[in-house]
Amino acid sequence: MKVSKRCQYALRALIDMGIAQASGRALLRLGDLAAKENLPIKFLEQIFVQLKGAGFVESKRGKQGGYFLAVAASEITLGEVIRLLDGSLAPIQCVSRTEYERCTCEDESCCGLRAVMAEVHRAVTGILDHTTLADTVRSTLRKVRRNRVKIPIVEMVSRRPHKKPRRPAPKEKTVRPPRKKTGSIAKKRAVLNPKQKRSKTNL
Repeated sequence: MKVSKRCQYALRALIDMGIAQASGRALLRLGDLAAKENLPIKFLEQIFVQLKGAGFVESKRGKQGGYFLAVAASEITLGEVIRLLDGSLAPIQCVSRTEYERCTCEDESCCGLRAVMAEVHRAVTGILDHTTLADTVRSTLRKVRRNRVKIPIVEMVSRRPHKKPRRPAPKEKTVRPPRKKTGSIAKKRAVLNPKQKRSKTNL
């Protein structure tokens, strides 16, 4: 059994998502994952179409969106992901449980090669079908903390510039022109003026 590059990138992306989730960052953008692995984003998009179709991941749209694990990391085994991307885990098809094909032997029960490959198959599936994404994330974080190194995907997300929401521009105050003196006020003043003059003459 040989794990393809496509499958390796899928596993790494899922591990990064599990690490980000454990670090309090559930959402990851494909751009960050592609930059970390130095991959074309279109290539990674094709992989995530398969992962999403299998129910491993989900997406959230919008500027603050991205991909997140659709199920708990403890419910995803490495064997499931490898079968999705690469097919059977069996070294030869006559020992495969999912893609079985009869070989050219006259009697499979007497084939020594098949017996050996069946043992290999049991050993491989025994590890991959019992190792979850959560196990792999814990193992990775334990080694990272022991060696005191930074986690690349978390560092990339942390360095991402945070755009503050724009505040609405303050409304301009409208300056009202001074009121012109109305005719009624002018008449009142005209009526008062004679009285003021009379009071002066009386003095």
